[in-house]
Amino acid sequence: MLDRSLNLQAPGPLFGRDDDHAAGWAVSAGLVDYPAAVAAMEARAAAIAEGRAGELVWLLEHPPLYTAGVSAKAGDLLAPDRFPVFETGRGGQHTYHGPGQRVAYVMLDLTRRRRDVRAFVAALEAWVIEALGAFNIVGEIKPGRVGVWVERKGPGWFREDKIAAIGVKLRRWVSFHGVSLNVEPDLEHFSGIVPCGITEHGVTSLVDLGLPVTMDEADAALRAGFERVFGTTEAAAPPI
Repeated sequence: MLDRSLNLQAPGPLFGRDDDHAAGWAVSAGLVDYPAAVAAMEARAAAIAEGRAGELVWLLEHPPLYTAGVSAKAGDLLAPDRFPVFETGRGGQHTYHGPGQRVAYVMLDLTRRRRDVRAFVAALEAWVIEALGAFNIVGEIKPGRVGVWVERKGPGWFREDKIAAIGVKLRRWVSFHGVSLNVEPDLEHFSGIVPCGITEHGVTSLVDLGLPVTMDEADAALRAGFERVFGTTEAAAPPI
């Protein structure tokens, strides 16, 4: 359930800036090295906090890798030698990144929006749910779990699968890291970890759900959803 303070029916952005300034929207082609991306995010977040740069949403794909958030348990890394593993300062546990997954790194100034971490995370959830709605997918938030989930059922079976992960960090009230949406990744790659520490549920993707969505189409839905929740965007260059 979304935070009650965020009303999807309200006019205007749910988590907009106090000055309505547009956030930059950048898309990288190809696969971006993870350590380089983290360094670029941290540099941009520092520049935003110091007033030297504007906000940025950076869309990209990584080569196959696992990341361990601040709550990660060593036992949840089931195949430590399969892909590179990176410890990261974002919230959450283990997750997978790789080709076919759209990662959106979100560098926003919460001082100009709202200094409310809970409402910010709820806004990120609302953003992903809005994007999924463009493909007639009902994304849901489940109590006690992180991320966005979809319910799947057939004759005699029912399950809930995760389609998007959320993990952010704040420094001087500027966010970095962000969300990852499974468009068409190799879902078998998730078997090397216990995704987000949850064993009783699975993972899915847009294509796995029977929707032949391209990355460009996913990007368009993400941008439209972001503007509904966070406000206007403008084209920007990737930081690297």
